[in-house]
Amino acid sequence: MITMATAGKLMRAIRVFEFGGPEVLKLQSDVAVPIPKDHQVLIKVHACGVNPVETYIRSGTYRRKPLLPYTPGSDVAGIIEAIGENVSTFKKGDRVFTTATISGGYAEYALASDHTVYILPEKLDLKQGAAIGIPYFTAYRALLHSARAKAGESVLVHGASGGVGIAACQIARAYGLKVLGTAGTEEGQNTVLQNGAHEVFNHRELNYIDKIKKSVGEKGIDVIIEMLANVNLSNDLDLLSYGGRVIVVGSRGPIEINPRDTIPKETSIIGTALYSSTKEEFRKFAMALQAGMEIGWLKPVIGSQYSLEKVVQAHENIIHSSGAIGKMILLLE
Repeated sequence: MITMATAGKLMRAIRVFEFGGPEVLKLQSDVAVPIPKDHQVLIKVHACGVNPVETYIRSGTYRRKPLLPYTPGSDVAGIIEAIGENVSTFKKGDRVFTTATISGGYAEYALASDHTVYILPEKLDLKQGAAIGIPYFTAYRALLHSARAKAGESVLVHGASGGVGIAACQIARAYGLKVLGTAGTEEGQNTVLQNGAHEVFNHRELNYIDKIKKSVGEKGIDVIIEMLANVNLSNDLDLLSYGGRVIVVGSRGPIEINPRDTIPKETSIIGTALYSSTKEEFRKFAMALQAGMEIGWLKPVIGSQYSLEKVVQAHENIIHSSGAIGKMILLLE
């Protein structure tokens, strides 16, 4: 049996025994290394992406609740350690990244179904591999599946300096859109311009909406990728072109809007959720994104990095520190 090499081994992993604040994330050093079964692979994790959704799941407020105890994390990058039965696409030693895990990614080893694992091209390092999953697949789904954005259209990425925002800028630019982004710091604005945006605006300036209007003129903006709808949605409706659409990627509370604002220009507000993607949609997104890696336009920007010991801090910072730039990751090495 190929898998017996890992039998009986122990690893360090973050375990959650109850839902709650960041303090429920417990580092344990005696967790059994999982053994891959049919169509599964075991990955030695080098890095794991930290995503806002993991904080919602941990708090118990998210609509999908894992069975307790569990290990968070879906986006790992590392080296294949062992493969289960009927795995033909991968072998021990392959550099890979994932869009989901079975056993959780905040750990030294992670189990994943082979259809959620992808070869990481040599152009990207393992840190960057951990920054692809949720951010790039979400941005791709929002822009090309939900918004059906086309070359020549304009897109505003509202909150463009974080993981999903940078991914959206890179994808939009590669697909021939006119890309506008917002960020809250000078460093963030520079990062947005370096990653595909034609123009950038500071969303902390009081009159930044007027500046965007002046830039786009009468026509307005065709697509808005919205990371913080509870703050921006009303302004977004005002900025849209005829037939324009706001894609809601993130929202952290309610907002009052006037539905009448959608009528004159026949605009739409569309929610997007990566986990609603079918297996076939994931396969299509992956093909497009692998091409981006090979051609070179898909280049994740790494932000803050934390060790497993500092995961509580990571979960606090991803929600409370504003002006974050790039993708937050946990480093296991």
